[in-house]
Amino acid sequence: MMLRRRAIRDPAELLPEPVELTEDELDGALALMDSMVRDDLDDPEFRDTYTDALAKVIEAKRDDKPLPKAPEPDETGGKVLDLMTALNESVAKAKASRSEDQAEANERPKKKTAAKKQPAKRTTAKKAARKASARRPRSA
Repeated sequence: MMLRRRAIRDPAELLPEPVELTEDELDGALALMDSMVRDDLDDPEFRDTYTDALAKVIEAKRDDKPLPKAPEPDETGGKVLDLMTALNESVAKAKASRSEDQAEANERPKKKTAAKKQPAKRTTAKKAARKASARRPRSA
């Protein structure tokens, strides 16, 4: 088995070519970025509490201090569902709905058909002969 060698490419080959920009283009780009910045995200709802807590743990380990206690989970958060219970309830409702539909179907009066079965039509001898001659004989 022959192994192929892959050459390692110089990362400089992947860089885009340098571009000359005017002062107006740079000012326009900076103005665009400033217009996209939002200052109204200082609300405590948008704080990264995980990073803050992790920084405290790192600081405590670095100083050989006891780890800070984890805050109690907020009980006002989302409701935890038991998926199996929800699934079983859904299946029970579907079965009950189907049994009600079946009971309604049984209560409806059935339509009576007065038409009798017609006897099968007989083919004439000429048609039967044409069908027989149209068939190819089997070859052995």
